[in-house]
Amino acid sequence: MKLSTGPSVPVSASDSPTDRSTARAWSITALIVVFATINWADKAIFGIVAQALKEELGFTSTQIGFAGSAFFFLFSVSGAALSFLGDKIQIRWILLVLAALWSVIQLPMLVTGSFAVLVITRIALGVAEGPATAMANTAVFQWFPADKRSFPSALVAAGASFAKIAVAPLLALVLAAWGWRACFITMGLVGLIWCLVWLAVGKEGPYGRRAGARKPAATDAGLRTPEQTQRVPLRSILFTRSFLGALIGTFMVYGLVSASITWFPSYFEKGLGFSRLESGLMFGLPSIASLVTMFGSTFVADRLSSRKRPTRATRVSITTVFLVIGGLTLGAVPYVGKPIVVVAFLIIGYGCASVALPMMTAVVSQITPPQQLASTLGIFLAVQNLSGLITPTLVGVLVDRASHPLAGYSFAYQMFGLAIVVGGIAIAVLVNPERDAAMPQHRPEDANAH
Repeated sequence: MKLSTGPSVPVSASDSPTDRSTARAWSITALIVVFATINWADKAIFGIVAQALKEELGFTSTQIGFAGSAFFFLFSVSGAALSFLGDKIQIRWILLVLAALWSVIQLPMLVTGSFAVLVITRIALGVAEGPATAMANTAVFQWFPADKRSFPSALVAAGASFAKIAVAPLLALVLAAWGWRACFITMGLVGLIWCLVWLAVGKEGPYGRRAGARKPAATDAGLRTPEQTQRVPLRSILFTRSFLGALIGTFMVYGLVSASITWFPSYFEKGLGFSRLESGLMFGLPSIASLVTMFGSTFVADRLSSRKRPTRATRVSITTVFLVIGGLTLGAVPYVGKPIVVVAFLIIGYGCASVALPMMTAVVSQITPPQQLASTLGIFLAVQNLSGLITPTLVGVLVDRASHPLAGYSFAYQMFGLAIVVGGIAIAVLVNPERDAAMPQHRPEDANAH
């Protein structure tokens, strides 16, 4: 039985995005990309200063890995719990509060650089950054219809790349000139500046459900019919094969991303023999590849989707191919001899794997009513991000127990590669947004009636 959840609301000309709103959509998106870049730079800063902290404070690789994982202790919990606020409170205020908290949390490390303070501040930063990606994507999706969300989502995901390409080299220079404490001061100031700009120009978009709004937002030009834009039981979204397949694939990729942001500089320095400054400057190289692959693949996918090509022929197929190529490339790392070739393999593998993050986030938005987008994305990303709780510590343990740091790093990235191939297969087998968006959605009383 298919239950009609309410009459559709006609969309007037005034509800449709105008040229002016399109310009605003991209300007808001640009600011949110900066927000995402700051978010990832706050994560990347730890990788930049890791070796300096080890030398000055006497930490082991296992301790550094533990501190990297500590960031994720409550990251997923806060991401899932606070995401429900996004269904009720305007997203612009949530983004403002989150960015302000990031800046304040940088301060304790300037006073006492002990291991306990390091762990506590990383946990606190994880709590404040847990909802960030879901809220950022929700804010951007409010300005675009569902069939044009892959590229905007790629821009948000590219914040990680921008942080490593543009911000990490600058932080490496700050580290070389003034020490690791100056890096934390720099990021705190940048976050506060963003808050001031966002306070002046941040706004909700026409494709979101505004808290307290009397009139429904514009009907989303996505896969769901007008009747399906009403609220549905959350479990009917979370247990679709598309949601589960997207989750498995991105779980594997995020494990690679979270480990790399902690360990890439150390891998280059201690494993491959590059200098500390060179390692910091090279930190962004894999992210350059991810920018190219994410922007290129999502642009093509959105163009094909706008021509009514099914998602399995666009987002799903493209993601699967990139994950298999990227995973096999990373899996071959232990068999490569020259350091510069190892770096090339890491660049290719990381770049290919990154495609899954924006693609599958857009897929989840396709099967979710706009009123529930923040909470659904929050849960999706919270579970996905649990891999970040595991992989930084795993790499640290493998490096400490290996006969040489290079052997530990190489084995870790081979494991990541094989896991990413499995994730690509899961996406290919399970993800079909057209099928899952069209499935009848039953209320609890309907289930009891059966």
